[in-house]
Amino acid sequence: MSMTTHERPGVYSSYEASTLVTGSEGAKVVGLAVLSSEGTPGKAELVTTYDQAAEIFGGDDKAAVLARAILANGAAGVAVVPVATETKTDYQAAFTALLAEEDVKIVVCDSTETEVQQALRDHVQQASQLRLERIAVVEGAKGESVTQLTQRAAGLNSERVVLAAPGQDTEGLLAAAVAGAIAGESDPAVPLGGARLTETEVTGRYSDNDLDLLIRGGVTPVEESGGVVSVTRGVTTRTKTGEAADSTWRELSTILIVDEVIPGIRDALRSRFQRAKNTEQTRGAIRSRVVLELEDRVSREIITGYDQVTAKPLESDPTVCLVEFSFTVAHGLNQIWLTAHITV
Repeated sequence: MSMTTHERPGVYSSYEASTLVTGSEGAKVVGLAVLSSEGTPGKAELVTTYDQAAEIFGGDDKAAVLARAILANGAAGVAVVPVATETKTDYQAAFTALLAEEDVKIVVCDSTETEVQQALRDHVQQASQLRLERIAVVEGAKGESVTQLTQRAAGLNSERVVLAAPGQDTEGLLAAAVAGAIAGESDPAVPLGGARLTETEVTGRYSDNDLDLLIRGGVTPVEESGGVVSVTRGVTTRTKTGEAADSTWRELSTILIVDEVIPGIRDALRSRFQRAKNTEQTRGAIRSRVVLELEDRVSREIITGYDQVTAKPLESDPTVCLVEFSFTVAHGLNQIWLTAHITV
């Protein structure tokens, strides 16, 4: 609403009312590559409310619908990049545009085409190598069987990719909701399982046997019960190293913790040691800072412990300080087993 101005001194006001969705303070920004007839293909538009998305793309456009789901489930904002056609090339252009958005931590696309999802996997891996650590969220196609879903996950096989299922009528809507839930969680050690989702629906429920196959196969199932849609268990698609089965990176919280600890320490050191000498005194200060950062993660129960923190000059280059340490991630609580010993 515009402000009406007058010459009389005083305090004036205006207001507007809205029931539309806004981003959550303190949460992460999600990148969204989505098929849209509006906006400029390959150009990122940062929105923090559904109002903004609707104004740019139109309220019924898929870009606005998915942005609403992301924001409603907890994200701080959405960097929306419209895609002109369903081709892999156009989606890759959108992923390239998202590389310039440094605040983006989770990336989602609406395509269920395998080659597009693999291109998104390559994007988050490239971004992570550039110290822009990211997680990708995609979903299976509607009607895919358990076998088809696990095969899709095997084709992605990355600790940085989450495959949500079952697929919906609106492609990408489930992935958008899951991405928003990941972005909205401030503690990386808290498991995604049990997170309630809004702005999306699922039909039917998986049997226990199907759930076992999906989770072990790298698929994140979403179910509806009692009118509530929630994530059953959050896992990544990384199930193998080479040809050998490997469950090291199965839990989504593992990579989220790594992405919190390593960049956090990196940023702390960068801000304090930009112009420093590679001396024993400086290396001692660097080691102390690393210990301080690790202690902070222990107190917040993000990691359970650390060891072997060292800082020493690199033998081949005396201008480099090599910092090494190990830590143990905190594990989420997925199950509680009860054993009762009954005396009659």
